[in-house]
Parts: sequence; C-alpha cells; structure tokens
Amino acid sequence: MPGPPAVEFLDRAAITFVECPPPMLTSHEKREVERIWQETLARNPATFDGPVAAALGIDLVPGGSLVVRWAPMTYRARALRRLRPQHEVPGSLYVTVLVPTENGLLVGRGAPRTANPGCWTLPGGAVEPPAPGGGLDVAGLRRHAGRELLEETGVRVPAEDLRLWTVTRGRRYGSLGFHFVSPTTSSELVRRRHARLPVAESEHDMGPELDELAFVASPAEVAGLGPSADFLPQVLGRYFTVDRSQAGQAPAHG
Repeated sequence: MPGPPAVEFLDRAAITFVECPPPMLTSHEKREVERIWQETLARNPATFDGPVAAALGIDLVPGGSLVVRWAPMTYRARALRRLRPQHEVPGSLYVTVLVPTENGLLVGRGAPRTANPGCWTLPGGAVEPPAPGGGLDVAGLRRHAGRELLEETGVRVPAEDLRLWTVTRGRRYGSLGFHFVSPTTSSELVRRRHARLPVAESEHDMGPELDELAFVASPAEVAGLGPSADFLPQVLGRYFTVDRSQAGQAPAHG
C-alpha cells in the first residue's frame, strides 16, 4: 500500500523570505555534529561544508502569499537529521530546473562522490545564503537555478527565461523546493554540452555532478532508471498529467 506523498505543492501568488537566527544547538549536539561530520569526511574527503540556506518553516498568509523562514547554516548541519525528531530539523532550501526536450524532460544521475550518488534527479542544488547585506528572493533563486543548470549540464539559459513553476514542501523535514521550467531545447544539444564538461582528474576532483543523463516522458520511465530523489515522481507526475501545456508559460515570480 503506498505511503503518504513525499511532498506537497505550495502554489502562491507572492513569496517573501524572512531571515532568522540559526537554531541553537546543545553542547551534546555540537559534539555529535562534529563527530558525524568527521565520519562523513572519512567516507568522502571531497565533501564540502559549504554555506547553505536552511528552511525553518513557512507561513501561509491569507490572500495567497507564502512567507519562507530561513537561516544561514553549513552543510554539516544535516547531521541534525540523526539527532532530532523530524519536525525539529531544519530542512533544505533548493532549486531545480525542468528542461523540456523533444524526447522528454531532462534528468540526471548523481555522480559517485556527490551527496546522493546514483540518485536520479533534476538539475539543481541547495541554495546558498546571499552576500552580507543582501536578502533572498525569487529573482536570486532564479539566477542560482541557472548557474546550477550550467554547472551540471553545460546548458546555458538566461535567468529571465526560467519560470517559477511550483514550490514543494517535503513531508519529512519540511525542505522547500523551488522548481523552474526552462524553454524547450534539443536533447542533442544537451548531450553535447554535457559531454564538454571537465571530467574528474583526481580522486578529489568530483567532475560533473551528474554523471549520466536521460530524457523521460513519464514518472514510470524514471522509476525504471533506478533510485530517485523523493520529490521527483510527484513533480514529474504533476508536470506530465496536469500542467505540461502551461508549465512553460507560468508567470515569473519576483
């Protein structure tokens, strides 16, 4: 019997981001986070404790607005998932790009040294905090999505051509995904650009984050590829069965 949906869709007319202080850690949690981080480095020395914007929660404002509470943290804070109940763990804040082609939507498999090796997903990644004095907004997320698409596939799409299609919230940790749609492109062009990305030259050089690409026309095709990101079946299911004709025409936010 299928379990509860992995994500819920949060479609709102306006989105606001409010920066909050990072959650306080007890002395025990600090020690455990450090211990878990050292274990992570031992398994994968290339893991980078980079800055991330963590999702602390949302507020649904009457009238259709969405308020996102977030805090600047670092990647090692994911260790809290092993230390706290799910509802007390900061979620991820991430972007993805749906790239339509004549052969279906582009998906990629995580390379062996990424955080989710062998996992099929959409191009994208975790959102980083803005520079000091700046703030998060949808326009910044759109630019970040364009950079992730370029770094992972070699495909360059101007940020203004990316349309925010939907927002999802994960059931387990409340992670927030901002899913953009690019203009339709050629699958041959995508493969050619991806093939030109630098390859790994040493054990510490990760090379392309997506080591294999595929084009799918249904969630079932993704299931046939192998393990996938928890949000992927629902996002693709909605795209192919509900919003496919309107996805590329969705109004830009921010």
